[in-house]
Amino acid sequence: MPLRLLKYAFSRDYPVTGDIPATPDLKSSYDVVIIGGGGHGLACAHYLSKYHGITNVAVLEKGYLAGGNTARNTTTIRSNYITKEGIAFYKEGVQLYEEMSQELDFNVMFSQRGQLTLAHTEATLRSFHLRAEMGKHAGTNIEVVDAQTVKDLSPHLNMDEGGPLEIMGGLWHADGGTARHDAVAWGYAAQAARRGVEIHQRTEVEGFETDQGRITKVRTNRGDIAAGQVMIAVGGMNYDMAMRAGVELPIRCYPLQAMVTQPLKPWLHTLVSSVSLHTYLVQSSRGEIVIGGGSDPYQLCSTRSTLDMKEHLSEGATHLFPFLQGVRLLRQWAGITDMTPDYSPIMGASPLKNLWLDCGWGTWGFKATPVAGKYMAQTIANGRVAPILEPFTMERFARFELLNEMGATAASH
Repeated sequence: MPLRLLKYAFSRDYPVTGDIPATPDLKSSYDVVIIGGGGHGLACAHYLSKYHGITNVAVLEKGYLAGGNTARNTTTIRSNYITKEGIAFYKEGVQLYEEMSQELDFNVMFSQRGQLTLAHTEATLRSFHLRAEMGKHAGTNIEVVDAQTVKDLSPHLNMDEGGPLEIMGGLWHADGGTARHDAVAWGYAAQAARRGVEIHQRTEVEGFETDQGRITKVRTNRGDIAAGQVMIAVGGMNYDMAMRAGVELPIRCYPLQAMVTQPLKPWLHTLVSSVSLHTYLVQSSRGEIVIGGGSDPYQLCSTRSTLDMKEHLSEGATHLFPFLQGVRLLRQWAGITDMTPDYSPIMGASPLKNLWLDCGWGTWGFKATPVAGKYMAQTIANGRVAPILEPFTMERFARFELLNEMGATAASH
């Protein structure tokens, strides 16, 4: 194999072409314009082209492919939510991740190793029983476990027996896992591009023209284009993008930070999170310990990282695993979470007839990538909201039919 690679490197003829074509010229019109070249936008383009035969599609990304929140998350995949609507939705998301490498003919490095959420108080254990019973009723693989089982699942944990943060039990979600975030985006992009979907990087949407309650043109830094249908999926900038179309979303944005350590030999074989410490950890395929926590407590559309969050996450991580003291940090980063009042996303129709929303994902957008893409594509293709998405429409706020998932985060916000 090394000799073949060497010959390939010095060859004048490279028969292999890139999976994603170079950015083409914009056409004057498209059947569907997807604003946002992250996981959700690319997944929607894939499902539109493969399952609905809609290939006259443009994906517009102001930066580079999957360079926003898709590249700034901690890749946790799970379905241990609280509401029946949320559990059903994310359960299908997990199932689609299980099949994703075959679906895309691309190794997304899905690793299904389970998620262990720790309980340090009796009150937390009681809330875990509620989540477990809701999950079991919906058919997810979830259960409350005692302290000994927690120790068996993660033997390196500091149980803090007799201390103020003694681990009394946990919520074990065996279907939880991780996937490689850029591989997911590239896999969807490659499949969509092969079917004729155009991916336009460095193409910023500057505004919209509307007439009689419809978007007629999308204005970009590379020219105006007419669009039959438009979908917004731009992560932390969803509020601003929708406002350019005259649609105000019930969203507020907060930074969400994370960091990774230097690579270590494999030892953390599950995802571990603590609500009391606002900290969660998972070991990547490269051996790095990924450490995350809750959102920053202030509204800000910024991806800056801060020393106080680094100190907070380090304190939580070293309490759970004291031997991590002295391990070097490689990097720290932040994403922008677009939070709704009930901690559930907004999917489906908008006040404009041909504008569709894929917004309000907060801290759980990556895990929903395939299921959101699948059903937003179905919604756009059929011109009506898919049944599984109906509970997540923006109208629920006017009807006071909220889906409260505030307590279902990996590290409480």
